[in-house]
Amino acid sequence: MRVLLVGAGGVGTAITRIAARRAFFETMVVADYDPARAEAAVAALGDDGRFAAERVDAGDEAAVAGLLARHRCDVLLNATDPRFVMPLFRAARAAGAGYLDMAMSLSRPHPERPYEECGVRLGDEQFAAAADWEKAGALALVGMGVEPGLSDVFARYAADELFDEIEEIGVRDGANLTVDGYDFAPSFSIWTTIEECLNPPVVYEAGRGWFTTEPFSEPEVFDFPEGIGEVECVNVEHEEVLLVPRWVDARRVTFKYGLGRDFVDTLKTLHRLGLDRTEPVTVPGPGGPVAVSPRDVVAACLPDPATLGDRMHGKTCAGTWVRGTRDGAPREVYLYHVVDNQWSMTEYGCQAVVWQTAVNPVVALELLAGGAWSGTGVLGPEAFPALPFLNLLTEYGSPWGLREQ
Repeated sequence: MRVLLVGAGGVGTAITRIAARRAFFETMVVADYDPARAEAAVAALGDDGRFAAERVDAGDEAAVAGLLARHRCDVLLNATDPRFVMPLFRAARAAGAGYLDMAMSLSRPHPERPYEECGVRLGDEQFAAAADWEKAGALALVGMGVEPGLSDVFARYAADELFDEIEEIGVRDGANLTVDGYDFAPSFSIWTTIEECLNPPVVYEAGRGWFTTEPFSEPEVFDFPEGIGEVECVNVEHEEVLLVPRWVDARRVTFKYGLGRDFVDTLKTLHRLGLDRTEPVTVPGPGGPVAVSPRDVVAACLPDPATLGDRMHGKTCAGTWVRGTRDGAPREVYLYHVVDNQWSMTEYGCQAVVWQTAVNPVVALELLAGGAWSGTGVLGPEAFPALPFLNLLTEYGSPWGLREQ
């Protein structure tokens, strides 16, 4: 397998360090708009000749397609932020390569009823092209990070192995991470965090389909395992709610994120001030007026999450809570994956959240390379058997857990 990895930020760099320990691929080309980032990611791997660095603009479809062709890559792995999903998705199809991402094409709220009805949903643009991918015999595996990704694999495992009927699948994400020296330092891309947290959250119910609620609605306290403890979780827009019902039969699907009150209040303040906007505003500059995106300014003012590992302490947990019946009796479980920041920094030099995101697409690529997973069209993780993935994740040295509730 020959892979083009686009994006050499925190997650992209973690992908290279995880993949370097595996033998399933022949070449991984690491490409970034900033060539220094790509070169640094490759240089950190020493003399592993399977890796090469390139510069590419993720928004330039022709350039990306050309890079895929020049290096004879079989698959494009997208490790950029969601703004670049569609150009990279289209570039892969144009070049005849497969495609894998960790976040799907962006949503747009309903223009009149944003907190009741869906507008353009996450992934709609990608699923609209499913027939073209299937006709070409090509695969776009979408939403294959940790959430979405591993959480969706857990949903499929629960449906296949643990339940006869499922009432609700609820992804629940929480952590007890702290960062020395910062009152507000998101452990993941603030651009993506703002996008998913301030958009109208989506809920799925059988018979009603997908609908929206207000941001941060339906708070609940969830008890996370391995010492993390109780964290207040709220509804947040996330791909799992759009993916799971396509392949798994459940009466209700939700996603709730353990953000914490201070984090929620900060995001609300950014929204009130208009600092979550992506549309450029004009500000004075030394050479005259300059157009800048308020959200990009916020991102520039905050520390790069990839650099926080040495100051970070605690654990992060991604998991899927499932409620239903087995053999006529009620059952409730939480399938989860916990990463300790001290372990990920010691073992890989990567902070816990980016490492936890990065390991899953590498596992998926290995399953595709070996034939344990295969398919055509635009497919989510739920479209594939779960056990091969979960067994290989454990082989990678990062086991998952199951707790009866």
